[in-house]
Amino acid sequence: MSHFMMNRRRFMSNVATVGGLAAAQTLIGVRAGLAQDVAQVKMQLGWLVSNGVIGEVVAQNKGFFKEQGVELEIVPGGPNVDGVAGVAAGQSTLGQISSSPSVMLARSAGIPVKAFLAGYQKHPFTYFSLKKAPIREPKDMIGKTIATQPTAFILLRALLAKNGIAEDQVTMVNMGSDMNQLLTGQADAVTGWITNTNALSVLGDDRVDMMLWDAGLQLYANVYYTTDEQLDKHADVLVRFTTAAAKGWGYVRDHPEEAVDMLVETYPNLDKASEHKAVGPIAKFSFGDTTKQFGWGAMNRENWAAQIKAYADLKQFTGTVPTVDDVASFAILDATADIRKQVG
Repeated sequence: MSHFMMNRRRFMSNVATVGGLAAAQTLIGVRAGLAQDVAQVKMQLGWLVSNGVIGEVVAQNKGFFKEQGVELEIVPGGPNVDGVAGVAAGQSTLGQISSSPSVMLARSAGIPVKAFLAGYQKHPFTYFSLKKAPIREPKDMIGKTIATQPTAFILLRALLAKNGIAEDQVTMVNMGSDMNQLLTGQADAVTGWITNTNALSVLGDDRVDMMLWDAGLQLYANVYYTTDEQLDKHADVLVRFTTAAAKGWGYVRDHPEEAVDMLVETYPNLDKASEHKAVGPIAKFSFGDTTKQFGWGAMNRENWAAQIKAYADLKQFTGTVPTVDDVASFAILDATADIRKQVG
């Protein structure tokens, strides 16, 4: 689960800690690598390593990054790691974060980061209920108890507002990472990513899904972001990274079992059986009608504008309300259109 809310003071403290020296060292490393036609690229994750990087792992194993002159290092995140701060301070070339609002909130707080790719075309965040009391559309939430993670309360509030439902018509309670509150009847619905097949297995065939995207709040997931400076000075490196990553994700879609084997071999802590169940849904979120037309990683201005409006209406921005051009750059998408469409 990503940090949908951002503490600006904590962020600025983190940036000060990692500091300008780290930024200088990272940029020097990129330039030195480019002099030898090899770019050393660090990709900071917003959380622990998961199947969200299966495309990059495949691209490493198949030599796609090497073909592009990119030496990629995937840097895991965690509960005490502020990935956005690390990227902004120059510790990493780019980052991958689970949900697009994190980029919008960072920009509003004065952090110079922008999204340049959307790995998942639809956000997998979902409300899970049971057939005995199903929640299939937002109006079914009225009079019900919805358990969600603390960082996702804003998503529930935005969803209710989008569908004209007053907050006092729904009881909102905290939950952790498991589904116990739904199974024990303490809640009528719980939340999580529909790609998390391991956690969802306990619900069995009685599970009813209502995806956030289908219910009217359309966020991007597995968002790739970087700094204004990287976009300005090292766009060629980002183009090379994107080219290799697109080929890697295309390979995942076409060779899912082999891709999972590569992922688990690289990260043995992941469960192979669970990853084999998850790879199909992951491919569906990464590819679809949009990518057939615009290629892997596509995103559009209209979607970003709608996200910004939803968060502005709920007064979630601590600073100025960002514009689409503040939070997203389409330059890398444009420069890689041909290769991305080939694997779309």
